[in-house]
Amino acid sequence: MKRDKDVVGVLHLSRFADPMYFLLKPITWKPNSDQTGYQAVTVPIGFVTDFASIPRPFWSIFRPDGLYTYPAIVHDYLYWAQNTSKDVADKVFQFGMEDLGVAPATMTLLYTAVKLAGNGAWNDNARLKASGEKRILKIFPDNPRILWEVWKKKPEHFE
Repeated sequence: MKRDKDVVGVLHLSRFADPMYFLLKPITWKPNSDQTGYQAVTVPIGFVTDFASIPRPFWSIFRPDGLYTYPAIVHDYLYWAQNTSKDVADKVFQFGMEDLGVAPATMTLLYTAVKLAGNGAWNDNARLKASGEKRILKIFPDNPRILWEVWKKKPEHFE
């Protein structure tokens, strides 16, 4: 299907020593004209993500950083912000994969996986936020050996 809008913003990232990443510039997904009822999503500078949360045993088939990385970051942000429903977040993930031309079989599998198994991540994020965890950095690490698990324990690093 020809899309009339596209994702906005090249991925500019850095990472912690463990496979957790953060945006150095914002990214935006905008709905196409046939995606009525959906709003644009801008993921802010400093948002922390693990890309696609694919279990390690499946990495030889579906890497966490495949063509679907951009929509996976948008999806992670929506799961963290929870300013929309889980169903909307999952659908935006699907739309983003369509926009980037992810193979239909891959898109269907990944969308179905988050639709059916994403409740745990959605609920975990709600619990982590309620306990005070933050995911938008205001100070970026300058030591490539620093772990996310260590960095996130310092409130002064976050908005």
